[in-house]
Amino acid sequence: MMDIPASVKELIRHAIEEDLGFGDVTSSLIIPDDSVSRALFIAKGNFVLSGFPFAREVFYILDQSVSFNIFNAEGAPVRRGDVLGEVSGKTRSILAGERTSLNILQRLSGIATTTAQYVDAVAGTKAKILDTRKTTPCHRFMEKYSVRMGGGVNHRYGLFDGILIKDNHIEAVGGIKKAVALAKTGHHLARIEVEVENLKELEEALETKADIIMLDNMSIQDMTEAVRLVNSRVALEASGNVNLANVREIAETGVDMISVGALTHSITSADISLKIVR
Repeated sequence: MMDIPASVKELIRHAIEEDLGFGDVTSSLIIPDDSVSRALFIAKGNFVLSGFPFAREVFYILDQSVSFNIFNAEGAPVRRGDVLGEVSGKTRSILAGERTSLNILQRLSGIATTTAQYVDAVAGTKAKILDTRKTTPCHRFMEKYSVRMGGGVNHRYGLFDGILIKDNHIEAVGGIKKAVALAKTGHHLARIEVEVENLKELEEALETKADIIMLDNMSIQDMTEAVRLVNSRVALEASGNVNLANVREIAETGVDMISVGALTHSITSADISLKIVR
């Protein structure tokens, strides 16, 4: 299993507390304290699996005596009816963690599945599918993990680990050239990426010798021309209003990367159940 950061473990603790509160009143009345059970995670649809390390952590936090087995690899495609894993131990502990673990597993599998759809859509081109910072607050580690499980590539994690000069930076300092020049004054090893909205700004950005240029909300025609003008001198990233209907056409312009906010902000969770078996 992966090493889960302390901050994510604490987040999972809060999620458990949110659901469990002062205790599971139903189970405490119905389920004997010494009852033990085995429960199976079952796929109720076709999707790409992601999130078991975090789903397991739910039960580990609740009861370290619970046993947890996983039958499918993270990032593996699964089919409706597949048994994905099992948890066994005190019945009360299983029921206490059921909903929180499923919520995590279903959402993260949904992200991996959506990512895989985008990756498949651009297969055969050189374009890589990237995520963004448009994540659920405090869930970024788990959500970006699931993008990787779906075959995507993580963009910068946050504001601290990558230089991306966007429109508001440019407006605030008075131009692309000035913004990039200021970014180069710092003692850092980070690549400098700058956002442009049209071909005129692209030409200006090229003069700055930035490492990456982001083509923001450009038309297919302009992106195609941008690729021709750049001629592999700098990496190009396409961004803005990307969806499954147009991502292939964007990739075929010849851009190197396509960032897709929808990977984390507009997904449908996978359908998974946890069933106690005798």
